[in-house]
Amino acid sequence: MAQQVPQSAAEIQLSFVPLVREAAPAVVNIYARVIRPGRSSPFEGDPFFERFFRDSLREQPRVQNSLGSGVILSSDGIVVSNYHVVGNATEIRVVLEDRREFSARVLLGDAQSDLAILQLENAQDLPFLPLRASETVEVGELVLAIGNPFGVGQTVSSGIVSGLARSGAATGSGRGYFIQTDAPINPGNSGGALVDMAGRLVGINTSILTRSGGSNGIGFAIPADLVAAFVAQAQDGRDIFVRPWAGISGQAVDSEMAEAFGLDRPGGIIVSGLHPASPFAVAGVAVGDVITAVDGQPVNTPSEMIYRMTVAGPGAEVVITRVRNGMPADTMVQMIEAPDVPPRETTVLTGREVLDGLELMRVNPSVIAAFGLPLEAAGVLVSDTGRLGRRAGLVRGDVIQVINEQAVSRPEDVRRMMAQRAGRYEMIVLRGARRIVVQFRV
Repeated sequence: MAQQVPQSAAEIQLSFVPLVREAAPAVVNIYARVIRPGRSSPFEGDPFFERFFRDSLREQPRVQNSLGSGVILSSDGIVVSNYHVVGNATEIRVVLEDRREFSARVLLGDAQSDLAILQLENAQDLPFLPLRASETVEVGELVLAIGNPFGVGQTVSSGIVSGLARSGAATGSGRGYFIQTDAPINPGNSGGALVDMAGRLVGINTSILTRSGGSNGIGFAIPADLVAAFVAQAQDGRDIFVRPWAGISGQAVDSEMAEAFGLDRPGGIIVSGLHPASPFAVAGVAVGDVITAVDGQPVNTPSEMIYRMTVAGPGAEVVITRVRNGMPADTMVQMIEAPDVPPRETTVLTGREVLDGLELMRVNPSVIAAFGLPLEAAGVLVSDTGRLGRRAGLVRGDVIQVINEQAVSRPEDVRRMMAQRAGRYEMIVLRGARRIVVQFRV
């Protein structure tokens, strides 16, 4: 049955009352406390400076409090919120609309998607919101944003869905697909509910575009389908969210490219790179193909394709529509986790080698995915610089490829060369997409 839009202000007012009465009890306030250790001084351990500055070499631990919102998704206390609200918290307190309070722990969190799944302690028979399939949401639908802005207590604001498939416009690295709404979202609304007129959860309010810090009518919510994927992995016992690995690089197709590839309109993603272990390569996708849809849903940016794959989840099979030489074709692609092959061979240099404390890993698909490296990256990754590596000019995420004109491919290669104590070292390092030279003496 199609939903009927209220025809008058009176009808709108009457329609919101029962909806809020039903939905609001499932939206909670979250109070999180983070204890951050004090930072140490670079002079700590120096016998000269410690004589004069012993009491000021290390800062005292700092306590930070954050405030946000969350949504109950099950009667036994599964709650979803934003990672930036609770991700690093050492203590979490959740307060329901009826003033009951619960302690909570994080089951699964992910900074990249800005989502966290919590479990309330000793909770049962709680009110909760059902999830709505994201593909059924349309622009123009009436929605309510429920949360705790500015810490004033639970509030409700109304608006419409004003956009779909907003990729990269909201948070973090933009790896996702956001629902845009003009329902006012303010600080403290983060993690709150965006609900439809049937009381179903459409999305989790996460951020706004603003110059003043207040709502300007452009807010973003994480779709319920992605929330469902997080809940499923949390209930499976995972404490780290796992995304399927594509092993491809590409870019959106513009109007000039569309004509060259035989498309009737701009759309899709041109594949510009493929890792040999990519499941897309295994399925027959090639560089130069244009991917236009995943499971029948159009994709127009790499972020949107990653979202479709993430919702499907590791282990699933999806239908990829690709265009080659102007001819479309469908092919099945297995969703896999990034292979941790060959083994990482994690190694930490010791005092017997130069750069004591430097932690190294062999680059493989899993490392490429975890650190956002280029697909063609090869060499040895710096996963922790330690104190001496940082002084030498290395940063976390660097890929060491050459040391003193000798190529390195495994951590043992670096260990062997660092044990020689040559006096002067020159490294060719991949940092992001650039190759740089790092030089130091010991």
